[in-house]
Amino acid sequence: MKAVLFRAHGGPDKLSYEDLPTPTIGSEEVLVRVKACALNHLDIWIRQGNPAYPMPLPHVSGSDVAGIVEQVGNGVEGVTVGQRVFVSPGISCWKCDQCLAGRDNLCRSYGLLGAVTHGGYAEYVKVPFRNVLPIPENLSFEQAAAFPLVSVTASHMLFALAGLQHGETVLIMGAGSGVGMMAVQMAKLAGARVMTTVGSDDKIPKAVILGADAVFNHTKEKVAERVKLLTEGRGVDVVIEHIGPEVWDTCLTSLAKGGRLITCGATTGTEVMLD
Repeated sequence: MKAVLFRAHGGPDKLSYEDLPTPTIGSEEVLVRVKACALNHLDIWIRQGNPAYPMPLPHVSGSDVAGIVEQVGNGVEGVTVGQRVFVSPGISCWKCDQCLAGRDNLCRSYGLLGAVTHGGYAEYVKVPFRNVLPIPENLSFEQAAAFPLVSVTASHMLFALAGLQHGETVLIMGAGSGVGMMAVQMAKLAGARVMTTVGSDDKIPKAVILGADAVFNHTKEKVAERVKLLTEGRGVDVVIEHIGPEVWDTCLTSLAKGGRLITCGATTGTEVMLD
């Protein structure tokens, strides 16, 4: 099969288009013929050589995959050849106590497709059958590939970690990003009052369409002051942040007493200094 891979860490020039053997599946795995694979910031970090993601080289990235089931193992249940699917990117053992309790993200072998295994920048990818989900008929492969990793991340931050409740107020940093865009929609559907930030005025209408009740252009407004004004000085119950140290002061200042700040990603850097 054809694949895009890298044999050394570095910039985009390290990527190469090569032939690799088509994966051989196990009894509880499926082979997916890739129709679309999105670019995630994680792919860039892994290619550059992030110490949090050590892996043998050469490596095939790609965590957000949609395609058609090509083969199924003899122990596979509920998945058929020819089915349109997208892949839930969190890979775990499905056998340990954590997995059986529904806390598969705490599995000792947990990792992400395209990080601990070869990913979707190839004609085919093999995954556990429990990780494939049917694509609704009204979604294209490209649309289906746009949300697996960001939806898992946004959902975990909002509900598993922050415990967002109906009627609470949440500030979501960066509505134009993958995690931010997904979090705005999920929070609105959960009945929260949603505030969010953008970096340019042209993104404001889109954020409103996604469900934001208030949108702040952080290049023109002092976000924390606007938050306090709209909450009558109280602040928000939850802040969802995936940008990093650059926005932490704003996030903390925007919180109500007893509020919850949930962070991931840290695209602006990993070192945080607080006063």
